[in-house]
Amino acid sequence: MRRQKVPKIVIIGGGTGLPVLLRGLKHYDVDITAVVTVADDGGSSGRLRDELHIPPPGDVRNVLAALSDVEPLIEDLFQHRFATGNGLSGHSLGNLLLAAMTTITGDFVHAIREMSKVLNVRGKVLPAANQSVILHAEMEDGSIVTGESKIPDNGQKIKRVFLTPDKVEPLQESVDEIEKADLIIVGPGSLYTSILPNLLVPKIGEAVCNAHAKKVYICNVMTQAGETLEYTASDHVKALYDHLGCRFMDTILVNDEGIPDEIALRYKKESATPVIYDIAALSNLGLEIVHDKIIRYEDGVIRHDTQKVAALLYSMIKSDEK
Repeated sequence: MRRQKVPKIVIIGGGTGLPVLLRGLKHYDVDITAVVTVADDGGSSGRLRDELHIPPPGDVRNVLAALSDVEPLIEDLFQHRFATGNGLSGHSLGNLLLAAMTTITGDFVHAIREMSKVLNVRGKVLPAANQSVILHAEMEDGSIVTGESKIPDNGQKIKRVFLTPDKVEPLQESVDEIEKADLIIVGPGSLYTSILPNLLVPKIGEAVCNAHAKKVYICNVMTQAGETLEYTASDHVKALYDHLGCRFMDTILVNDEGIPDEIALRYKKESATPVIYDIAALSNLGLEIVHDKIIRYEDGVIRHDTQKVAALLYSMIKSDEK
C-alpha cells in the first residue's frame, strides 16, 4: 500500500513567536522547514556576529531547541545562558556551540545541520541567507535607523525597512523548500524586525509570492511599541504587501479572546494594546479569516497556545487535501 505523502510546511519568522509555534507542530505527521532571520544584532548573537564575522546564531538556536527531541536536561544545557564569567557573561551555550561549529566547518549552514543531528531535530532549520544582513528602517520623518535591536527603541513610526548589503544571496535550499511547500506560515513575530528581514532577502519574498502553497499569516495578539503601535490586523498585512509588492496571503489567523484587565494593564504600560481584527478591511484584502481563542498566559505574558494553533494549522492542511 502506497504511503500518503507527508505535507510539507515552511514557517518563516524569528524571535520568540516562531519557537512557540514549532513546539506544537513537531508532534504532527508533517515535514517542517523553518526559515529563520539572520538580522539579529543584539545581545550574545550580536557580539558573536561582530567578533567572529558569522551570521547571528540566537534565533537559529531557539528554533533548534524547539524542534529538538532530546532529554529536557540536554535542551536546558543548550539553552543555558551564562550569568557571570569574563567574556562568557550573557552568552548562551547553544550560541557558542553554533559559533564553534561554524568555525570548524567554515559554513553556518553546515554548522546548523550538524547541530540538528546532535539535537535530533524534527525537521529542517535554514537561515534565509548564509550570511549576516543588516536591517535598516526609514522612519516617517525620513531618518534612517540601522540595526535590528535599535529600531524598536527609536520611538518613531516606521515607514519601511530594508536590508544591506543590497545583493544578499538567499540560501537556495530555503528557496527550494518554499517552492515545494504545501503550506507556508508567516509569523507570529515582530513584523518589522523578525518577519520582514526574511521576506526582504532577494528571491525569498519572490518565492513566497509565487509559491502554489496555501499561505497563512499568524497575526500578533498585541501591538508592539516602536513597531506596530495602534496597528490593526489589516495594517500588519498591508505592511507585508507594501514591502513585497504583491498580495500573497490566503488566510489570517487571529485571536478572538479578550485579554484579562490586569494583563492588559501591564501591557499598556509598554504602550502595547490588543490587535483589533478588522473583519471588513481583512475581507477587502481577500483574506479568509480564521479566529479562535489561540492564546495562553505564562507568568503574566501572552503567548500563542502552541497546541491550539498547531491543531488549527494541521486542520487547514487536511481540509485542503479533501
